[in-house]
Amino acid sequence: MRKVAIIPLRSGSKGIKNKNRKKILGRPLFTWTLAAAIESKLDHVYVFTDDQKVIDFINKDYGWTEKVSVVERSTESASDTASTEMAMLELAEKINYDFTHYFLLQATSPLTTAADIDKAIEVLEQGADSVISVVKTHRFIWKSNGESINYDYLNRPRRQDFDGLLIENGSIYGCSKAVFTKTKNRLGGKIQVMEMPEDTLTEIDEPTDLILIEQLLRKRLLTYKKPVKAIKYLVLDVDGVFTDATAAYDKNGELSKQFSLFDGMGLEILREHHVEPIIMTSENSELVKRRMEKLQINKCFLGVKDKFAFLNNLIKELNVNRNELAYLGDDINDLANILSVGWGACPLNAASPVRNAADIKLTTYGGKGAIREFVEFIIGFNSRI
Repeated sequence: MRKVAIIPLRSGSKGIKNKNRKKILGRPLFTWTLAAAIESKLDHVYVFTDDQKVIDFINKDYGWTEKVSVVERSTESASDTASTEMAMLELAEKINYDFTHYFLLQATSPLTTAADIDKAIEVLEQGADSVISVVKTHRFIWKSNGESINYDYLNRPRRQDFDGLLIENGSIYGCSKAVFTKTKNRLGGKIQVMEMPEDTLTEIDEPTDLILIEQLLRKRLLTYKKPVKAIKYLVLDVDGVFTDATAAYDKNGELSKQFSLFDGMGLEILREHHVEPIIMTSENSELVKRRMEKLQINKCFLGVKDKFAFLNNLIKELNVNRNELAYLGDDINDLANILSVGWGACPLNAASPVRNAADIKLTTYGGKGAIREFVEFIIGFNSRI
């Protein structure tokens, strides 16, 4: 089987301008679905878009995985009147129908997980021709003429006695190549439904949906950290953590950053207690590279924009869980990781959304001993486990 997925994105959005790039917990909306697809058992994921900023972002930031390609879609298939099937057909032709199973994933359903995608794959592997994700709801449905649809209002059932009904949540669709080439549609043949959790019924269509989705994602991320286990790795941002978030520049570029020797000794002590530091920064700085070489930190990752997806991939290589990591960051691109690791911390000078989310709100500034303070906390915590 060759299982591929399309994530179609349009640059034009009438309801919410630049919807697919809106930040949710510090990450562009589309990256939540993309990260789940990367983690899943899909063989390849195609982001199909006419948005040049998305194209540049993916080409620059996802070199660490071979599972993702970004393909430019035509103006016709990205128009307001074009159907999603038109985009699916266009991509299928561009890749010469190089798949046995074709999945449609929606960026507006960011609560989709890798486990959900794998479940849909399993449905097709077990013989269904196509699969559609649904949510069971116990809502009572009515027609506009006052006629009840799914229950007898004279004998109103209790919730526990009511089977409810299944509703498309717009998250995952999948079909065999044979079905797609025959029907030119995301569904056909023997269709099987696949249930997902009730909160995944929420899709992003209106600005208020962004607020609700962010709260649902926050709640989900917090479940990853329990129970907190002994910390094996400390993941560190650089600017605002190792430094005071300032740098000197001239016309040739970055001249200098200031690093605390006090923090450097703290990381040496940390390693003596069998906790390894990992550097993860969105900047691609030669000065940072040299400083980490001086500190003999081997796991130093520069130019990482989607830190959450990158860390998901890294923890598989390290064979650890998120609750065995600590994370120290200061800005919103650190937010998803701070919420989801065993201990998430921030320095005193962190952005307010980060300070509101962090488990540990340090009393020292980045570049002024924040790392050392957190190191001492981790050593103390591990000694009690």
